[in-house]
Amino acid sequence: MSQHFKETPQNAITESKIARVIPCKELDVGDPIKWLALGLRDMLKTPGLTVFYGVMFAIIPWCITLLVAMTGWHLVIMPAIVCFMLIGPFLAAGLYDISWELEKGHKPSLRHSLRSMRRNAVNEWGFGILLMILMIFWLRVASLIHALYPPYLDETLESLMPFLVMGTIVGALFTIGMLLITAFTQPILMERKVDLATAILTSVNAVWVNKVPMLIWGGIIFTAVVLGFITGFIGFVVLMPLLGYASWHAYIDAIATKRERKYE
Repeated sequence: MSQHFKETPQNAITESKIARVIPCKELDVGDPIKWLALGLRDMLKTPGLTVFYGVMFAIIPWCITLLVAMTGWHLVIMPAIVCFMLIGPFLAAGLYDISWELEKGHKPSLRHSLRSMRRNAVNEWGFGILLMILMIFWLRVASLIHALYPPYLDETLESLMPFLVMGTIVGALFTIGMLLITAFTQPILMERKVDLATAILTSVNAVWVNKVPMLIWGGIIFTAVVLGFITGFIGFVVLMPLLGYASWHAYIDAIATKRERKYE
């Protein structure tokens, strides 16, 4: 387990003076696999709650894909996947709560997990609104890329390739930016009475100073999302709860505390 603390580096993040940055721990490249193992343990302990949230996460991309089919904009399928990745951290709050309750030695409940957003309500809902704004922004960018596609060209792979490449590059940059912002923000807001700016800057700093482990973790998340879509969203019933539980353990490993956690 990673127990080494990194001194908060002096960089543009910590020197921004927007908010304080909570120190992070030093992560190992093998930590993402450990988080998955801990997430699987939590799944096996709470099968009923896991299925409930898993079904919720399966319905959401189904609705997104239905909207894509209704619009006929095939080029926005990839942006829709990215949008799902944006919404995920916000909706995963209930899963974080379940892992947190297990860590305390308590018995998780659906009611308790659904009320998890009330602990730091103003900042947590502010975070949700931020994600919605970013989602809308990304959809506008995707629409712009789609508008650049000449209507007289056939929808062949060769003709679509320039636009697919452009969309992939822009989407990759946007997804990396979202990993910085969302990796630890939600669990920070759940456990600590801090403002939104502090949570976001802390998340950005923790990802930035642990680039390799967090890129591996981001790759795992993206792979899970792709697998979920390939399986017709059925895979999300298992994959999204697993990622949610694992993300809580990632937060515990990554963000430092002044005192050791002692649960009753």
